[in-house]
Amino acid sequence: MRIVAHGIDLVDLPRIEQMIERHGDRFLKRAYTKKEQADAGRCRNSIEKLAGRFAAKEAIVKLIGTGLRGKMAWTDVEVINNELGQPQVVLRRAVKETADKLGIRHISLSITHTANFAIASAVALTDDYETK
Repeated sequence: MRIVAHGIDLVDLPRIEQMIERHGDRFLKRAYTKKEQADAGRCRNSIEKLAGRFAAKEAIVKLIGTGLRGKMAWTDVEVINNELGQPQVVLRRAVKETADKLGIRHISLSITHTANFAIASAVALTDDYETK
């Protein structure tokens, strides 16, 4: 296993709340997949969940080194939880193509939040990484 890159991001929860208040479904559909929206809707505090996912997406496009550009979309990065609650990354379309070109085989992700902030740290792995 070899670490290729690292990305980190911090999101202010009130910022996400304001985006939802101002832009509603337009923001949600642009930034989150249907599954991410549904998962957040089942949480007691959906803003914390959505802010964490947004921070994760930012951290991931940072580790890829491109930011969000060209044909890339926020929904090309999906963050879902496995059966133990650990966040897992699913890349699609343009973001996946870019990650593949860089030799990224897996992204390890950690998300945490407080009442005011969400932070995500993402590490890109390559070579002999195998999921268990």
